[in-house]
Amino acid sequence: MDKKIEPSQRVQNIKEYYFSTKLKEIAAMKAAGADIVSLGIGGPDLPPPAEVIETMSEALRVPSNHGYQTHVGIPELREAFARWYRRWYGVELDPAREIQPLIGSKEGVTHISLAFLNPGDKVLVPNPGYPTYSSISRMAGAEVIYYDLKEETGWQPDFEALESMPLEGVKLMWLNYPHMPTGAPARRATFEKAVEFGRRHGIVIVHDNPYSFILNPEPQSIMSVPDAKEIAIELNSLSKSHNMPGWRVGVAVSNPEFLSWILRIKSNIDSGQFKPLMLAAAKALEAGPEWHEALNAAYRERRLVAGKVMEALGCTFDPSQTGLFLWGRIKDEKVSSVDLADRVLRDAHVFITPGFIFGSNGDRYIRISLCAPVDKLTEALNRINKLNQNA
Repeated sequence: MDKKIEPSQRVQNIKEYYFSTKLKEIAAMKAAGADIVSLGIGGPDLPPPAEVIETMSEALRVPSNHGYQTHVGIPELREAFARWYRRWYGVELDPAREIQPLIGSKEGVTHISLAFLNPGDKVLVPNPGYPTYSSISRMAGAEVIYYDLKEETGWQPDFEALESMPLEGVKLMWLNYPHMPTGAPARRATFEKAVEFGRRHGIVIVHDNPYSFILNPEPQSIMSVPDAKEIAIELNSLSKSHNMPGWRVGVAVSNPEFLSWILRIKSNIDSGQFKPLMLAAAKALEAGPEWHEALNAAYRERRLVAGKVMEALGCTFDPSQTGLFLWGRIKDEKVSSVDLADRVLRDAHVFITPGFIFGSNGDRYIRISLCAPVDKLTEALNRINKLNQNA
């Protein structure tokens, strides 16, 4: 070729997602005969409620259900989300105007960023936090401004410190409680301060809320704060709460104007969701406390073994954590999270997540997923104990 083809600037500004690259490495190890115990990714391994699968199966047999659907989602799903928010969060939402179904909340991160950010705008992103907040902001041409979350303050934002930061040009602030990766629970005071902070500075507060039903007795929503709809958007998802990660069902809730901007982006990117899937999702949202309690009982049992794994790795952890992971601090100051994770994968064939991928404040930590049955967690524990004995 006479002229070299170059990728777009946005491709050059981001790296391939950590788990995408790591899973290729693990696949190569498996192809070579290694038996890998994966405690890295938060992908629920248990099924959704049985009636959800039955609803999907029945809906698949209806010929008219296989066509294109509207981008705003079917009324049954929007109304189900409204009932769900009322039941669990005490939040009243207009199903026709304040609810936007999504193909997963990760899609929502993209749509919100494209709907609100111009090149050169600034975005407040937690450190540590979900890497996608940063990568999608950069794709949109925005500047990422990290704000610190620290163990000594319960991994909550320090709003006094935020006030001292240069906020000119800041358009969005990402918030996520129960927090991933640290498991810090949601606090009403944090939501109230965030809404007040956003209203005063004209910063849209985006709260990502997929973990509120996992090992968390009191699900909370930022939308329960008075006037939150004026300045906040909340993302939610059925991936973790209802064991439906591959189904790709999420939602954004906010005021009608914000959602109309998001819909402009969404309607130009996808062609709507599959109707049988939406009907099944609506059924999932009817699950009662007994179903969630049974799921959490399984996670509590796993959590006990995960705690032993964490101790075997020489890490300490806060037992009050909520959510789908266990976050632990590495006691040996000479060992980095990536060194520990790579050693355990190489020598024990156990995949854990190094905290550095979530930001610099995560480098002294590792994360263990609870999305593995007790026997697999026990196998990981035995392998790590054997590795320690041979060290």
